[in-house]
Amino acid sequence: MMQAYVNSNREAVAESENPHALISVLFDELIRSMRLHLPKVKAGEHAENEHLVRSLTILYGLQSSLDFENGGDIADNLFRLYEYARQQLLLTSRGGDISGVSSAIEALENIREAWYKINSGAVEGSADEGKSS
Repeated sequence: MMQAYVNSNREAVAESENPHALISVLFDELIRSMRLHLPKVKAGEHAENEHLVRSLTILYGLQSSLDFENGGDIADNLFRLYEYARQQLLLTSRGGDISGVSSAIEALENIREAWYKINSGAVEGSADEGKSS
């Protein structure tokens, strides 16, 4: 039942006109999938698993959404972070150490937190604009 609610919420966000909300969902799902991938690796399941595939797919989506023309250094740095996370995930699929994935999760959590603050500011700003009309 809870999963149905989560799925319907994701669909609503995906159909919304708020790209910040969509990116927030992607960050949440990426971090969740990466965390779920780690126990699989610890259990010796190094080959591809659903959480690895999901994480790699989300990373591809995030990398593809970057606007290098207008994003400048921020877009470049985000691309590097996403690529680092991707490489670390691929290493674990071949039996590599999980510490790189853990550090990538930590960095992604910091970016997610900053993204939430940006989104909150955008929502508050548009609410303030509506009040001044």
